[in-house]
Amino acid sequence: MRILAILALLSLAAPATAQLSPAERRMNETVRAEAERHIGLLERLVNQNSGSLNREGVTAVGAMMRAELEALGFAVRWVDMAETGRAGHIVADHRGNGRGKRLLLIGHLDTVFEPSSPFQRFVRDGNRATGPGIGDDKGGMVVIVAALRAMQAAGTLRDADIRIVLTGDEERTGSPIAVARRDLIEAGRWADVALEFENLARQDGRDAATIARRGSTNWTLRTSGRSGHSSGVFGEGLGYGAIYEMARILDAFRRELPEPNLTYNVGVMAGGTPANIDENGFAVTASGKTNIVAETAIARGDIRSLTADQEARARARMQAIVALHLPRTEATLTFGEDGYPPMAPTEGNRAILTALNRVNRDLGLPEMPEYDPARRGAADSSFVAGDVDVLAGLGAAGGGAHAEGEYVELDSLTRSAARMAILMSRLSRERRGRR
Repeated sequence: MRILAILALLSLAAPATAQLSPAERRMNETVRAEAERHIGLLERLVNQNSGSLNREGVTAVGAMMRAELEALGFAVRWVDMAETGRAGHIVADHRGNGRGKRLLLIGHLDTVFEPSSPFQRFVRDGNRATGPGIGDDKGGMVVIVAALRAMQAAGTLRDADIRIVLTGDEERTGSPIAVARRDLIEAGRWADVALEFENLARQDGRDAATIARRGSTNWTLRTSGRSGHSSGVFGEGLGYGAIYEMARILDAFRRELPEPNLTYNVGVMAGGTPANIDENGFAVTASGKTNIVAETAIARGDIRSLTADQEARARARMQAIVALHLPRTEATLTFGEDGYPPMAPTEGNRAILTALNRVNRDLGLPEMPEYDPARRGAADSSFVAGDVDVLAGLGAAGGGAHAEGEYVELDSLTRSAARMAILMSRLSRERRGRR
């Protein structure tokens, strides 16, 4: 009896990693042993500028990733995107045994920092490193490489069917978007599970998982009115003018549209006699005098929604508000065609998170809660969410994305890569179901 009691106590004291298979322990050990290698890769990627409009820089980062993936047995191709005004994408395929679930891994080569930015170099300070795009999304690409190398070392990569799509224009999408996202959408239709490697979210001191992202659609509002001397404003002859009509509409948006997970921002606006906007929709100009009723006004913004139904409701309500004109004014509201669709929360997405949390438990890591989608931006994973179950935000943890001082916590590369190597190995052994 005493021996049994001792054995029971020993079993309770066993580390959580005892739940891992020998191959999974090998993956965990490989990721940790190669930590400095992957920090070196991150440094090289960060020090190569790849702002979305820097075609040569994006191509150079693509070449670095090609070398890493080809060494792992992937067939890698460069998809030129000159027709969309961007550099191109990496699409890489690993052919396994064809029996397990097909995995799609999503990341991006580009950053928001163009060559003109003063923020250009990787700087390491202990466990923290800063640099342009270090988390968004060069850290995510390093997690992909580290996880795949661990799978190769453990022998689990051999039979896995994996496609990787690294877009070159995630931060500033090329146009037309149907061409820019053609290969990604096709990959989503091929896959059974999609895993996206943008920044790892943190919530209350814990890693959190992204099972939903809001979509993003741009809108343009134009108002017009009769122009004349300001002494006639509000009168039957002149009415209210374009700026008052614009103010009415925007204030009604503020008061009447609110619902959870829906936002509607005004990014740029101008009004006067006349007011104009450039062909890219970013710069506005206006002139006028205080004693002249404004003839035209222009505003541009976006709406972000969690589901397609929510976006449809918001669009319909916005159009209804626009249609209620002030006297002697007109208004039109148009929506862009190059937006990001929503990645709605689904039971399929939650099932992947459940599988990931089994990995976390087996690694002795805290379970990851669902991250609030209102705190995340749109991303490429949304383009495949209508066709495949998705788990997003699986890259490196850090902060300050899109701003000088962007950083990652370097130990998060190891943590993320270990959990993803094991998750991908387990998923790739699951039999494909009917779709």
